Amino acid sequence: MNDQQETEQYSAVRDQGIRAALDQHWAASDANDFETEHLIYHEDAVLEYPQSGERTRGRRNIQQQRASQPNKKRFSIRRTIGGGDLWVTEFILTYDSKPSYTVSIMEFSGDKVARETQYFADPFVAPASRAQWVERMDN
Repeated sequence: MNDQQETEQYSAVRDQGIRAALDQHWAASDANDFETEHLIYHEDAVLEYPQSGERTRGRRNIQQQRASQPNKKRFSIRRTIGGGDLWVTEFILTYDSKPSYTVSIMEFSGDKVARETQYFADPFVAPASRAQWVERMDN
């Protein structure tokens, strides 16, 4: 095996490990398993919510602010894509039966998240003016 093949094999194995960690993270998020949910983060990870202007520093603070939310929440993953140090998950985050279409951008350092940015969008009614060019999607 040459150096390039070894590097490709290492990258593939690493990506498989990260993907497994992401699957575990989102399953734990949906189950409100706050301990398992936050294993994916470095101790000094940073979480940003640009729409509310909030930045949370540190895995412990991220976990505590999420655990303190009184809302009943559910996570429905639409897709996860990525490789190397950058992974994106699209999901529907439902708080107290109200859906929010969400994108999580996770930047990894090694096998843990160093930085995550989440964007949230409320659903809206599609305008009739573009109906002839579009098809309806199932959520």
